[in-house]
Amino acid sequence: MNIDDLEWQSRTLGGISPRLVTMLVERGEVELLVQAASERGEWFCAQAAARELSRAGEVERALGVLEPFVEAGWNRARWERAEVLLEAGRVQQALDAVRPDEEGLASEWVCHDFAELLAKAGRLNEAITVLTPHLDREWILSTLVELTEGQGRDEQVLELIAPHAERARSARGEERWDFHPSNAQDLQAQVLERAGQVDEAVRMLGADIAAGHFLVQNTLIAYAELLRRHGRLEELRVLGTGERAGETLAYYARALEDDGQAGEGEAVLRRFIAAAEYPDRFRWPLIELLGRQGRIKEAVEVGRPTFDYHDTCIFEGVIHLLHEAGRLDDALALLDERSAEFVEEHSS
Repeated sequence: MNIDDLEWQSRTLGGISPRLVTMLVERGEVELLVQAASERGEWFCAQAAARELSRAGEVERALGVLEPFVEAGWNRARWERAEVLLEAGRVQQALDAVRPDEEGLASEWVCHDFAELLAKAGRLNEAITVLTPHLDREWILSTLVELTEGQGRDEQVLELIAPHAERARSARGEERWDFHPSNAQDLQAQVLERAGQVDEAVRMLGADIAAGHFLVQNTLIAYAELLRRHGRLEELRVLGTGERAGETLAYYARALEDDGQAGEGEAVLRRFIAAAEYPDRFRWPLIELLGRQGRIKEAVEVGRPTFDYHDTCIFEGVIHLLHEAGRLDDALALLDERSAEFVEEHSS
């Protein structure tokens, strides 16, 4: 067993693959996994065996399976051992086993993993402290929001997000297109929403969108999804049928459908398909709507004008729709209709 081989297994899913390991777990072949781990240094087998033994209360055996990998210097085994210790109630031992040093605290990856472990151990204050220096990274800010959900920390989280959200609002005007974290406004609205301050979330994010004080399309989508979740049809109508219809009309149509107005949702999509300079962006939401109503033939016809395009996204989506509806002959017929040139270009 050596680091190079373990890194090769992890990078290429080499050796006994995770998929095969999962099948063995499902068949109850834990002892076979233990054997493969000890005799052949198979990491995925060791990982799965340790987890299964831990769940069965065989903590010492689980730790024993992991120990040779820890001794070999395999970092993932250290973290897996900490999870086993934590599950066994040996909290301090688990945390001490992977507690980062000064160099580790400078790594967002190490801090992310340690914060997750702290949160599982009920040490949420420490988890927040570990994450705080790295909140200028989108994924770390998202982790903060995820770990604190339902933990009564929304006010604290909002205070941490606020300065990042304010800087995001001004970044576009200052042409700082590489600003991070670009998702701060989305997450601020998300935390306000879960804290029961929906009106404030709508007001704040709506003002940002109206003024163009945001950097990425995800912020626009987050606003549309927020409106849809809370049935704010009028605000969503203004957004979805205005200058940003290309990105948000689909959310308005779906909100109408959710409200029992599927016919109006269909009608507004068809109007935009008929009148828009680039109508194809509205075809897929209509195809999905018709599919949910079981109107598969009509859904296919909506997509048909695009089927020979270089961009095959809608065509592929329709094939999947037909497959899921059990219309296999229709799916095959559409495939057979494609030209030889199309097939050569899109062999998949």
